Amino acid sequence: MVSSQHKTSDVTIPRPPVAQGVPPQVKILQMMNAYRLAQSISVAAKLGIADLLTQPQSVTALAQTTATHEQSLYRLLRVLASFDIFTEDENGLFHLTPRGALLQTNISNSLRDYAIVVGEMWHWRMWGGILHSIKTGEPAFDQIFGMEFQEYYQQNPEVAKNFDGAMVSALAMTDVAILANYDFTSFQRIVDIGAGGQGDGKLIASILKNNSSQQGVYFDTPTRIEQVERLIEVTGLSDRTQLVTGDVFQSFPPDGDVYIIKNLIHDYDDDRAIAILKNCRQAIATHGKLLLIEMVIPPGNEPSLGKILDVEALLMSAGAIERTQEQYQQLLAAAGFQLTNIISSRSPMSIIESVPT
Repeated sequence: MVSSQHKTSDVTIPRPPVAQGVPPQVKILQMMNAYRLAQSISVAAKLGIADLLTQPQSVTALAQTTATHEQSLYRLLRVLASFDIFTEDENGLFHLTPRGALLQTNISNSLRDYAIVVGEMWHWRMWGGILHSIKTGEPAFDQIFGMEFQEYYQQNPEVAKNFDGAMVSALAMTDVAILANYDFTSFQRIVDIGAGGQGDGKLIASILKNNSSQQGVYFDTPTRIEQVERLIEVTGLSDRTQLVTGDVFQSFPPDGDVYIIKNLIHDYDDDRAIAILKNCRQAIATHGKLLLIEMVIPPGNEPSLGKILDVEALLMSAGAIERTQEQYQQLLAAAGFQLTNIISSRSPMSIIESVPT
């Protein structure tokens, strides 16, 4: 098999010159074809290609290990190499790049699970229904599958497992960014609200490990509490961490100096989001602070991951929405909080700080 496609013999054919500037029609064609790249990345993640490239390998070896068609696999890897996800050397061996390394399993910043979910058939079918959502304002998911996403999630354990893994891996960089951009040393009782937001307890554990005098509370559903309990035991924080089960629509653990609500409020329309925040307002200490960890949609025409994920929220769940700074300010005010600061981070999430009024 000829893997280096620009050579036909010992004579190297000169490459054509690269035109200066990208015409608008080429640019929009690149945008329209982005979904093909997403699917290609997802397939490579499913096949575990990045895990196999701890040492350079030929496409022949990769095809044998992954039980794939050699020439077809090469065509896929060639595409991904052109986007610097892998690289192919002059000997036809494929190497891992820093981008491709993010598709490895069991590394601290892995996005493999997220890449797999992006390519799942249910996800593609949902996006295929975007016109329905734009016309009606209703979730395309419900119209296509005849049920809400949460019901589908509960009925399909493999989907739930992959989705949870995707959310946890995507949010791992957020935890690092929170710790790097916010000082928790002045708080004695820290409450981490994981309920409904794919929490895993790692954030509260990291905060407590940095200060031996602090007490932590982790609040979540019974199923997730069981998973977090193992983490708290392993990290030696059982004596300083209270695990509480409950429902954010009912009540919050009381008397926290700071409440952290991560990746949750965007799941709900204003009425339900305000109901959650009012429950937090009743529980928080007078001097306390509330930190919402969410994407904040920037104004104007500025590109933003949050803007595309806001459309995904529209397709997936009734009432789900990514909000602007002004919308968060209004939401918090309606629940009895005053927005005091928005701290950006190196993750897509921002820290939205507020205090009770």
